[in-house]
This record gives sequence, C-alpha cells and structure tokens, in this order.
Amino acid sequence: MASLRDAQMFPVLSPAQVAMAKRFASALVPRFAAGAPIFAIGAHNVPTWLVLEGSLEVFSRSGFSGDTVITTHEAGQFSGEISQLAGRPALAGGRAGPEGCLAIPFDAAHLRALVIGSAEIGEIIMRAFILRRVALIDAGSGGPVLIGAPDAPEIVRLRGFLTRNGYPHVVLDASLDAEGRALVEHLGVQPSELPLMVCPAGTVLRRPSDIEVGLCLGITPALDPAKLYDVAIVGAGPSGLAAAVYAASEGLSVLVLDERAIGGQAGASARIENYLGFPAGISGQALASSAFDQALKFGAEIAVPLAVARLDCPDPSDIGTAPLRLTLTDGREIQAHTVVIASGARYRRPAIANLADFEGAGVAYWASPIEAKLCEGEEIALVGGGNSAGQAVAFLAPRVKRLHLIVRRDGLEATMSRYLIDRIAALPNVELHAECEITELDGDRESGLTAAVIHNRLTSTDDRRPLRHLFLFIGADPNAAWIEDCVERDGHGFVRTGADVGTRQTAPDRTAYPLETSLPGVFAIGDVRSGSTKRIAAAVGEGAAVVAQIHAVLAAKAQRAGTA
Repeated sequence: MASLRDAQMFPVLSPAQVAMAKRFASALVPRFAAGAPIFAIGAHNVPTWLVLEGSLEVFSRSGFSGDTVITTHEAGQFSGEISQLAGRPALAGGRAGPEGCLAIPFDAAHLRALVIGSAEIGEIIMRAFILRRVALIDAGSGGPVLIGAPDAPEIVRLRGFLTRNGYPHVVLDASLDAEGRALVEHLGVQPSELPLMVCPAGTVLRRPSDIEVGLCLGITPALDPAKLYDVAIVGAGPSGLAAAVYAASEGLSVLVLDERAIGGQAGASARIENYLGFPAGISGQALASSAFDQALKFGAEIAVPLAVARLDCPDPSDIGTAPLRLTLTDGREIQAHTVVIASGARYRRPAIANLADFEGAGVAYWASPIEAKLCEGEEIALVGGGNSAGQAVAFLAPRVKRLHLIVRRDGLEATMSRYLIDRIAALPNVELHAECEITELDGDRESGLTAAVIHNRLTSTDDRRPLRHLFLFIGADPNAAWIEDCVERDGHGFVRTGADVGTRQTAPDRTAYPLETSLPGVFAIGDVRSGSTKRIAAAVGEGAAVVAQIHAVLAAKAQRAGTA
C-alpha cells in the first residue's frame, strides 16, 4: 500500500504525457547547474517544474532544524503541491541535483490550463498534489513554527485556524524546547507577547491575529480593487464552495471570501456519515479541503480570513446595471456583477454571564482533533441535541473519561438521527442530562474553565461539576448582519429568496429567480437562506443550482449593455 501511495505522490509521466505537457509550459529555461537554487521555501508564485533531464531535489524544514530532502524528482517527474495552483507561497524548496537539471516551468495559470486541458495528466497532478499536502501536514513540514505553551488559548486558536485551512505547522513549547526557548530569549519576548509564529520566509510575528497569519503565509491573497468579478461569494462553507466550483468550471471569474476558514460549520464536523457517496463517513475538514482544491483547480480566488463589513445598497437607478459592491472590514471594496450570500450561520451562545471569558480557554464550538487531544482522559460536558452534537459525542467519548451530554428537551429523538442516538446509547461513558442546561461557569481567563453548573429545569436543582472542557452545539443564528437593509429577511433574520420575496427592488421587469433575493443579482444559498434544508447535501445542491441563475442575470446584463 505504501509503494502505491508513493507512486501516486511522485508519479513519472510517460514520454507521450511529457510531450503533451510541454504544450502548456510557461517558458523554456536554461539548464540549472549542480546544486543551483530553483525555488525557495516561502517564495510566492513558484511554478511547478517538470524535469526533462537530470534531477531536482525538493527539501523542507521542520522547526528550526536544517533542510531535509523530501524527494528527488527525476526525468518525467514534477514538483509542487496545492499551493502552486493559486501562486501561494511554496511550502518546500528546490535545487538542482548533482548532475544539474533541465526543467520547464508551469506558472499557476498554465498549470491550471494543463490540469483542465488534459484530463489524464490533470488527474495525476491533482492526486499527487493532494497527497503531498497531506504528507506535509502529517510531518509539520514547510509551514510556520508556533512557540508558546501548547495548551494556551492563543496557541489553540492559531492551531485551529491553520488546521481548518489545511496548513502544516509545528508547535514548540517555549519553556521545554531548547530551540523555542533560545529564540524567545534572543528576541527578548515577554510572556504577554507569546505565542510567537515564525513564518516559512523567516518573519516573526508576536501574538498574531488570524488576519496577520493569513497575510504572512499567503493564505490571504492580494486583491485588485479595480477588478470586476462575475460573482463574489461570501462564505466558504459547502454551499459557497460548491457555487465556486461550478461557476469557475464554467468560465466565470469567481472570488470567495470567508472571515474564518474554509468549510464553515461543516468543516468542524469530526465525521459526516449521511452525505451521499461516503458510506464510511468523511470528516468535515476532508470534505472542505477537497472542495477547496477543486475550486483552485478551476481558477477561483479564495481569500481567508477576510470579513465583509457590508453589502453596499445600490442607488435605485443603478439596480440591474451598475456593479454590486462589498466593503471589507479593512475598508477595501470588491466589485462584482453578482453576489452570492453563503455566509451560513453563527454559533448560538447560551445566556451565561461570563461565557466569553472561557471561549478558547475551555469552551469550544467545534470538536477537532486539537480539542480532543487537550481533553483526553478528562471529564467533559457537551451541550446540544442535534446531529452535529451527536457526531461530536461519538468522536469525543472514546477519548475522554466521562462525557455529560446536556439537552433542554426531554430526550434526543426529536432532533437527532436514529443512527447517532443508537451509537450514543452504546457508549458506556456518556451520561445524558435531559431537561437540563448550563447556568454558571467557574474559573478565569488565565487558568481556564474549572467547573460548570448543570441546572435541572424540572427539579430546579443544581449540580456543580469539575470540568475543564465544555463543548457547545446548540444551533446557530443567520450570519447576515453585514447585509443590513439591502435585501429582505424573515422574522428570524434569514434571507428570503424566490417566491418568498415580498417587494422587489427591481428595474428589470421580471420576478426573482428561485435563489435570488429581493435585490436583483444578489442570491442566497445554504443555511443563511430562509426555508433552506439544514443539510450539507442541500447546501451543495443550492451552490450548484445558483450558477444557472447567475448565468441568466449576466446574460441579461450583457444584452442591456449591448443595446444601450
């Protein structure tokens, strides 16, 4: 099995495949002398190199140790991984082998043309790229180095951001690891400035925000404010990524914006078992990563983490003709012919006075392997009775000493799928607390959560439990505040579409398309849409369906421009 995986990770193209690939190359270059650098770790817009003669050594770094050779590409083999599809910083470096190297480059645009233009070669390249990224993540190679206390809230936050965006990284304990401690002392870093993040190119960030991390690593691309996109999609969950894949594959220029990470709430699911085509289940992160790779393959631009402050309401005289505008929280503007609202929902927070003090310090809204490792062998609590909660229970329970499942209803039957209820019932260390809720939290931000009070709503009794980890899966509210009053919403804040739209703000004489909002050219899909089915398959379906309606709007706009 390992040999097959290696062969797929580092395939050799046949002479016929090499001849085909040459037709898509960016340029011809002279031979590199033995040991000559070809590309550097952290460099932007590094092309994929196809070796014609000689060899190309690919190396990475893990922590602050020296270079480690990952592989040596011979004639017919190619360099690169997923980063090359979007011109993002390289996670590995490359140099000519001892006999020198003759190779041809494929920049991001030419690489995508090759992947799409030759289905056979495209399949080989995409499979290799995905496997190589997975290998880098497993080894922690090529990504940033985080230095601090491994269980500190800021480290957990940064690891969550990097993990959900599929980025490899290494964590060094600032107090125990010699290299980490030496760097902290050399820079004179104060405890309040931890954690540090050392980017692949060598830049050192102190207690960075997610936005600073995204910029340093190239996850957040530079955006051209003058560019007019065919469609701007707000939200990189299942619906947004589906719309990006279908729109980009049909030749539309696509920009996807998300304030956190790819995958949305689904991306935090430990295992999804009722999604068509995956009988053994698939993690939300794996599903989101695959969709992300597809979107990059077809040329969609994906910018994370970039938050949209508002959809600018157009002047009535401009509706249906002028570009739509999105204003980002940093003040920049994005222009697009159409906008897709796929911003999903925000995690609902229970009315506990000091809840915010423990978010990231014992309280979590998702259950990734990072959180599972932190609470291993401990007594924990989880609040929620839906399928997401059930999946999290099934994932966490085998790793902890005891799990208290807390629901406000009298049981799980009304809100959770039968297969999850049966699975939970078979777990010996899960205790169900029906008709209960969490009312108090003890501890402080520095030491984290230490205890929680479980209140029984029927008996009005309290049970204080020593807990350091609490997971909240109690549903979500629509993430639609940034829309303001531009489009019509229902009484709960979800966006109305199609026949549910009341008064149309329309210049063209037509009714709203099924997924179109009250503002022509603006669509809503997924969990944020009023009346939507809160299932991943439904969200993906809406993401696919909306593209046909976008084409209709673009065609009508082009016709009006041609007759003006």
